[in-house]
Amino acid sequence: MTTPTRVLVLNSGSSSVKYQLLDMRDDSRLAQGLVERIGEGTSRLVHTPLQGGGGRKREKNGPIADHAAALKAVAEELAADGLGLDSPELAAIGHRVVHGGLRFTQPTVIDEEVLAEIERLVPVAPLHNPANLTGIRTAMALRPDLPQVAVFDTAFHTTMPESAARYAIDVETADAHRIRRYGFHGTSHAYVSRETARLLGKEPEEVNVIVLHLGNGASASAVRGGRCVDTSMGLTPLEGLVMGTRSGDIDPAVTFHLKRVAGMSEDEIDVLLNKRSGLVGLCGDNDMREIRRRIDEGDERAALAFDIYVHRLKKYIGAYYAVLGRVDAVAFTAGVGENAAPVREAAIAGLEELGLAVDADLNAVRSDEARIISPVYARVAVAVVPTDEELEIARQSYALVLDEASSNE
Repeated sequence: MTTPTRVLVLNSGSSSVKYQLLDMRDDSRLAQGLVERIGEGTSRLVHTPLQGGGGRKREKNGPIADHAAALKAVAEELAADGLGLDSPELAAIGHRVVHGGLRFTQPTVIDEEVLAEIERLVPVAPLHNPANLTGIRTAMALRPDLPQVAVFDTAFHTTMPESAARYAIDVETADAHRIRRYGFHGTSHAYVSRETARLLGKEPEEVNVIVLHLGNGASASAVRGGRCVDTSMGLTPLEGLVMGTRSGDIDPAVTFHLKRVAGMSEDEIDVLLNKRSGLVGLCGDNDMREIRRRIDEGDERAALAFDIYVHRLKKYIGAYYAVLGRVDAVAFTAGVGENAAPVREAAIAGLEELGLAVDADLNAVRSDEARIISPVYARVAVAVVPTDEELEIARQSYALVLDEASSNE
């Protein structure tokens, strides 16, 4: 019997489902798509078959009542391309799950006990874990016979020492309410740190890397020998770098001040710090391309927002350099990290004494390939490494399924 080699990766949000179907023989993509505005009358499904060199997008608009209807619509699109969910070539469905707490340090085959634990973690991930659970339960109903694998955003960061993961608050209170630094974007940090090692011609165990995942959400990590030893996001994705709409690091007393002096409620403060702060709060835009355009036109507010963004970024590079002691590479990834050359240049500028520098010509090159953008004389490599969280989820899911199959033989 031929071993199935395909993995469907699902990323279920509160009103959306992103998906990719991959063939793990060569990591190729067979199809990908997005269902958005689920539960609204204006739902939209965009499906792109990629088998055999690419295909034309198909778009459908109309009401999609819930995630069950969304996944059934996805299954129909895949079946139209001969890639149906009933295919014997499908080995597993891999699910992105944002929060796995301390229990889930590796990809995990999902059963009722795992579902219950993901649900118990909802209080520390109220925006994400419920949607992830909905996607999992819907997929399990469609293919109850197929291994369903959870790959957790937090898992890569569970190797942090307690000195990095603990907040300096009363231990009993922290433990009672699971308050600690968990970190997020873990699949991206795992993938990029390994790809950076490959780019340097080394094994992950030989390399110390600072990974800068800069998208609308942004996070940094210090990776020593393939293991995360520190990361910028904490109990929630709010802590750390300046982001598109999130404040990042802020004096906790600001929240008390806003409540006492401004009369703001907890929910209003939550919205302020998560949705009306960061770049959008500073200058009204969270698109780095628009911010750079405004700077070129002399917009002082946009220039200040950019400077604050870079200042925080530079602080984390320096802090994680100190944590690691020796750094082999700094890797930029995600939408801003991969595409915004001025951000990379500004973040590294002035760090020459740390062995860091950017070659202006190499930095200006736009490419979908992983590449070094530092000059040959630089002691520390500066790299641009496109992230691929879906591939990382597929690889982890497939490896687990193969291991389970071999252990049952």
